[in-house]
Amino acid sequence: MQIALIGLGRMGANMARRLLRGGHDVVVHDRDMAAADPLVKEGARAAASLDEVVTMLEAPRTVWVMVPSGDPTEATVSALGERLAAGDAVIDGGNSYFKDDIRRGQALAARGIAYLDAGTSGGVWGLDRGYCLMVGGPKDQVERLAPIFRTLAPGVGDVARTPGRDGDLAQAEEGWLHCGPVGAGHFVKMVHNGIEYGLMQAYAEGFDLMRSVRSEQVPEEWRYELDTAAIAEVWRRGSVVTSWLLDLTAQALIEQPDLDRYSGFVNDSGEGRWTVQTAVEAAVPAPVLTTALFTRFRSRQQATFADKVLSAMREKFGGHREPK
Repeated sequence: MQIALIGLGRMGANMARRLLRGGHDVVVHDRDMAAADPLVKEGARAAASLDEVVTMLEAPRTVWVMVPSGDPTEATVSALGERLAAGDAVIDGGNSYFKDDIRRGQALAARGIAYLDAGTSGGVWGLDRGYCLMVGGPKDQVERLAPIFRTLAPGVGDVARTPGRDGDLAQAEEGWLHCGPVGAGHFVKMVHNGIEYGLMQAYAEGFDLMRSVRSEQVPEEWRYELDTAAIAEVWRRGSVVTSWLLDLTAQALIEQPDLDRYSGFVNDSGEGRWTVQTAVEAAVPAPVLTTALFTRFRSRQQATFADKVLSAMREKFGGHREPK
């Protein structure tokens, strides 16, 4: 298929590469067009402006937006809405608030332009592992764009089928899912990231506890010198707490057991806040997710080893660097 990808940052560039490898015709654009040069060498076509993006695509056009959430996404989607035509589609693959998706979708629908929101998880590893996609938008457009989603998604891989799933493979088993109408994709991704906060916090606190028992503050008879890197490794093999986050923690600890390279300053990307806000609005108790969010706030004032573990995980899966 033919598609344009706007925003060639950590994820956007690798998504363009994965689409190229899948045989798609990819037009790329970024505010810094130097970011497009490596992709052009790999087969992409570069567009110097949004006007050029539109002219380089055949109708019905599809434009995937991978720019920072907030004002950059708002401006880009608005500009595309002024340039595209009825029957075209805009996909926001960034980390937008689902309520913004609903508003944007309504505005574009008035012009006959489809709007899809694609919650995208995979971080800097997505080029090779694939991207888990949670998609919201009109069913007919999702079906039209299914080849794009299948190429970006991980596919079945070596993951065993869930007992009880028989017959033809379902969408979700391929690593992507049409979650519902506009906004549903980013709503699911928002909750996904809220859960991610909670999982990361549980690992971080556990490793902090194991490291802290070497302290003179605990009784000598259980003052253990625990090898946290080895513990992370053994947990990867057969434990019920096995996960990719644990894999990345094990990698960080073997590289630097004390994590001295990390200050423990842990940012939040926005979805954690939105998850907690939505839980309040829906009157759904979410104490673990709320505490995990507030702990990130506290990390910016006084860092612990747990905060360093969190910071290490964020860098490993998403390339999120601590601020200088």
